[in-house]
Amino acid sequence: MALLPELPKVALDVVADRSDEREGFLALHRYELALGGGRSFRYDIVTRRALDAAVMAAHHLDASGAPCVYLRSAVRPPVVLRDAPSAGALWELPAGLIEPGEAPDAAAARELEEELGFVVRADAMQPLGPSAFPAPAFIAERHHFFHVRVDPGTRREPGGDGSPLEEGAHVVSVPLERALAACRAGEVADAKTELALRRLAEIL
Repeated sequence: MALLPELPKVALDVVADRSDEREGFLALHRYELALGGGRSFRYDIVTRRALDAAVMAAHHLDASGAPCVYLRSAVRPPVVLRDAPSAGALWELPAGLIEPGEAPDAAAARELEEELGFVVRADAMQPLGPSAFPAPAFIAERHHFFHVRVDPGTRREPGGDGSPLEEGAHVVSVPLERALAACRAGEVADAKTELALRRLAEIL
């Protein structure tokens, strides 16, 4: 039996393939590099205007006093186009880009409201270990991890950021132990989510 609710099904149509266009969400830089004057090699690096991201573990205690954590379903087009069994939707902790000049904890509070519907102050976001590089072989994005205790009774319907990818996202609260078991069972395939959940379990 599955540990988490069934993910919503995703239908993604490729309306047009504009792979040759140079302007977009990501920028590709192609270099010729050499280590210490040695043999040169070609290397591609991806960048974007807002590079780093905040990852938030919002948690609360259930009636028995057990810690619970909020997950949301997120549509990831690369996963859909890869034809993964999940059909492209993943259970994840809420996360979002840190705008240039924005403090990581401020971004975490903003994204928490957009994705889960909780309004908290930036100084309520507590660090959850050091930042980490999720895919250092091709992008220098850092993930900044935070946790915050929330009151389920104060949650509003999240407004999202206006992106079609956030339409119809599902938000669930599950016991932390079940979320960790879902990671072990492969029901949570998102690496940043598993890392943050394991860190959260260590401090609660």
